[in-house]
Amino acid sequence: MSARIAALYSHPIKGFTPQRRERARLEPGAGFPGDRLFAVEDGPSGFDPAAPRFIPKKRFAVLARIAEVAAVRTHYDEAAGKLRASAPGAPEFEASIASAQGRDAFSAWLAAALGEAAQGPLRLIDGAGHRFFDDPAGHVSVLNLESVRALEARIGKSVDARRFRANIHVDGWPAWVENGWSGRELRLGAAGGRVVGTITRCAAPDVDPDTAERDLEITAALHAFFGHMLCGIYVQIVSGGEIGVGDAVSGPLAA
Repeated sequence: MSARIAALYSHPIKGFTPQRRERARLEPGAGFPGDRLFAVEDGPSGFDPAAPRFIPKKRFAVLARIAEVAAVRTHYDEAAGKLRASAPGAPEFEASIASAQGRDAFSAWLAAALGEAAQGPLRLIDGAGHRFFDDPAGHVSVLNLESVRALEARIGKSVDARRFRANIHVDGWPAWVENGWSGRELRLGAAGGRVVGTITRCAAPDVDPDTAERDLEITAALHAFFGHMLCGIYVQIVSGGEIGVGDAVSGPLAA
């Protein structure tokens, strides 16, 4: 099955702006580089940095709960530890979030920018090695662009693939073929991975990543037209390697 990597994205702060990459190195058992390093609590989440564990996304400021998050534009420079952010009606923000002081400053800025859209108190938390995944086993998320096109065709509207917040966009697979690949192995560029499951969609893809409007009902459309609420797969990396836009993707390799 001939397919290629069409795009790569990391999401340094869970729920906030995707950052496009041309290349990345995947490591066995690890998440996508630079992905879900931070999260913003919307009220206490119960996260304990001394004993990090999976916490459901409903405890955080994410698109599924707060559409206005999409209007906040963030860019994180991981090497420098610096975050830049902007939002309508707010002054631009720039500071190092490597320190608690910088994270507190961003939390205060974000609270002012989101206003009543967030319940609060808001607090940017650093996973310090922990990743704030939506699924405890789903280290890397992969999106089949042909499945997105099939959805577009049925609803008669354009669907930006960024709505699904995946790490790897793949072009060349038939629509929905990935839904039957749990337990199967793939080659992603020079890396190897195992599919651990499909991604059941929530309200997050309903939000337009540019306008911050909740303008589509993606899960309802998936159920109505295809009889499921799935779009994308979670993959665990089993053999490391470099991947880049344009690299070949092959699989499934084993039953």
